[in-house]
Amino acid sequence: MLRTGDDYLKALRDGRRIYIGSELVTDVTTHPAFRNAAHSYARLFDFKRETEGMSFEENGERHSFYYKQARTIEDLVFRKNGHKLLADFSYGLLGRSPDHVSSFVTGMTMKPEVFDVPGHGFPDHLLAYYKHLRDNDLYVTYAVHPPAGAKNWSQDAKAHLFDSPSLQVVASDEHGITIHGMKMLATGGAFVDEIWIGNLTPIAPGREKEAVTCAIPVATPGVTLWSRKSMERMAESTFDNPLSSRFDESDVMLFCDHVKVPWQRVFTIGHVDLSRAIYLDTAGHCLGNHQSNTRFWAKLQFIVGLANKIAQSGGVRGIAAVQDTLGRLSALEATLAGMLDGQVLAHEAIGNGFVMPNRRYMYAALNWCQENYVHICTAVRELMGGAVFQMPANVTVTQDEALSDIFESFWSTEKESALDRMKLYKLAWDMLGSEFASRHLQYENFYAGPSFVVRAYSMRLAPWAAFDGIVDKLMAGYGPGTGREPSGAPLTDFSAAEAVAG
Repeated sequence: MLRTGDDYLKALRDGRRIYIGSELVTDVTTHPAFRNAAHSYARLFDFKRETEGMSFEENGERHSFYYKQARTIEDLVFRKNGHKLLADFSYGLLGRSPDHVSSFVTGMTMKPEVFDVPGHGFPDHLLAYYKHLRDNDLYVTYAVHPPAGAKNWSQDAKAHLFDSPSLQVVASDEHGITIHGMKMLATGGAFVDEIWIGNLTPIAPGREKEAVTCAIPVATPGVTLWSRKSMERMAESTFDNPLSSRFDESDVMLFCDHVKVPWQRVFTIGHVDLSRAIYLDTAGHCLGNHQSNTRFWAKLQFIVGLANKIAQSGGVRGIAAVQDTLGRLSALEATLAGMLDGQVLAHEAIGNGFVMPNRRYMYAALNWCQENYVHICTAVRELMGGAVFQMPANVTVTQDEALSDIFESFWSTEKESALDRMKLYKLAWDMLGSEFASRHLQYENFYAGPSFVVRAYSMRLAPWAAFDGIVDKLMAGYGPGTGREPSGAPLTDFSAAEAVAG
């Protein structure tokens, strides 16, 4: 089924427990720290339900596009187009939108045998959970990294097990397991139905109790979410903070206080290697981060549009240096668009009749986004210059007739009213200069891990033997000789093209 926005809002009033400092929040649909974002998600569910190309039919039921298990290039195009439509809805600002973690789960179901452990029914558990999410149109996020204080880079892992805050299994019986501890970072957790708990960070031998993958409803007894400061709550108005007032998706720490999880919701346990392999040895990590690439594309298009509008507003678009900046930004946008098309065109077979985007191209794009976001934002901030600081503190200036007249007379330009200029620069600052903007800067730099972790994926998948073969082929075509070739002597019979082909 496809949920309505109203159905989604009703589900949010299910007894979840979120702390902002010492304040306990139980209804995110009405609390000033979350209500606007909650209603943005509700509108997103309505948009997804009503928009062509965002759902598919199977066995007489309609399902959200991100639950489509891809078998053809057409299926991959369908998924990519759906991701773009969903990302466009929030201008790429909802990083953990409903299509992100659901794509991870969908990708895992395309190779469920990776989950197979003798004596357990983990593949069946996974497939049943996928159907549960798909058939009920649920929104799931994940918490798949240990808290910073629990990270251990020592080879002697057992020496660091004492009092670990990291989530682990503390008991089990015929009904299920009991988990206790913290996980980070459940972005979007204030607005989801379910939380997937796992380990994308490698686990050292000796930490088998932490090697658990499971999923729980967010309102499960014993589950609390600890939120960072709400930027929505700090927003003055939609006019003054048009993005942070509506698209602050929240970042929360997950704390489980002896939470009971039935066996049917457990997917791995006690295997440190398998706990991470389920993402990388299936299409899970690939589909989830292909969504991230596409979501970044939507954000980049929005930022490039802002850059052009700012240049026009400032009357500097005709300056050669400004045109160079705009040309560079538009080239970057086209580059990412090409990377996304390349991922689909050069897709990979994963087995079982399924296909996924090209992983090397996906990880290259992930690295590209991480390396370029700071430079993109800096370039647009330079175009903004000091104009953003020339604007009144907030839109209340228009509520005083005398001040409003002065504002319109002296802040307007030949082509823009004073209010339109203020509106543009408030939007640009919210995107590129505010605390909300700083959160996005940090988010884009670290949501897939530190840069060395992101590049490690490319290191792991690169065809090093083929690269070495190019060099070996060239070097095999000549020997030490006797020094300089005599004048007029023919060159050795090989070419660079043959070397590359070899």
